[in-house]
Amino acid sequence: GDILLGTDGAGSAVRRSMFNNRDFLFSFSLDWLTHGYKELTIPPTDNGGYRTEINALHIWPRGEDMLIALPNMDGSFTVTLFLSYSEGSYNFDNLITKEKIIEFFEKDFPDTLALIPDVLKEFENNPTGKLGTVKCYPWAYKGNTLLLGDSSHAIVPFYGQGMNASFEDVFVFDSVLNQFEGDWATVFSEFQKQRKIDADAIADLAIDNYYEMRDHVANPLFKEKRKIEMDLEKNFPKEYFSKYSLVTFNEHIGYHEAMTRGRAQDKALLAMVEGNEVSTSLEMSKEALKIVLKKVQEETNKMLK
Repeated sequence: GDILLGTDGAGSAVRRSMFNNRDFLFSFSLDWLTHGYKELTIPPTDNGGYRTEINALHIWPRGEDMLIALPNMDGSFTVTLFLSYSEGSYNFDNLITKEKIIEFFEKDFPDTLALIPDVLKEFENNPTGKLGTVKCYPWAYKGNTLLLGDSSHAIVPFYGQGMNASFEDVFVFDSVLNQFEGDWATVFSEFQKQRKIDADAIADLAIDNYYEMRDHVANPLFKEKRKIEMDLEKNFPKEYFSKYSLVTFNEHIGYHEAMTRGRAQDKALLAMVEGNEVSTSLEMSKEALKIVLKKVQEETNKMLK
């Protein structure tokens, strides 16, 4: 074909062909997490209701492993277990007997046994999925071939942005195409220059969020920082956005900008919490929160200069 768009996913044959071309300087990395995942199910109640709180992301953080649950429209929850393949007392390699599987859930997630009645059957029969990050460059080859979506930047699922990032590729590509239509080499070159920095950023953010969900949500400092953050967003919805909100609910802000500003805000807030400059032990007035907001903004802007 005259033009080839490689939208063939994380295992892209187009990318593999580019990688194997000895006349083409192509950088490629595939970084696997040491953990895999297995999907389980919290079924609806007999009358079609939800067995636990619907308006929440449920997380059972256990440091080396975790369980999360997200509600579905039919009253069920999709539950995902993230667990090491071979490390730790319990892992996918050694959970091979019914007794060991039940022992694991009784020890690490005892309250889920009543919520997941078919946990044994699902654990034994549902596949174990891999988790990895694909980065490569360049995405364009000789002005007639271009990688888009997961073929050029597959990410782990911990920000819920994999599909969004791929759709955003198309949005940015369309904008570049409008500028340079008829000149494919320039379209491809300009697109990859504009998009690579944001694709790398959301890949890094997804890894960050993996450790945040697995470890940090159980940390008292993190919980205090998060409570203050939520109060700031509630009271100043046009002036303060958490890192998660910058990424997820501000489509006009690119992933790289959201990452750099979000990380700076996190650092500023955590420093204030650690220094006892702010505390959630007492309910803060809007005036007190305004002072916190100003300090966070000042410290964030200093770090971004």
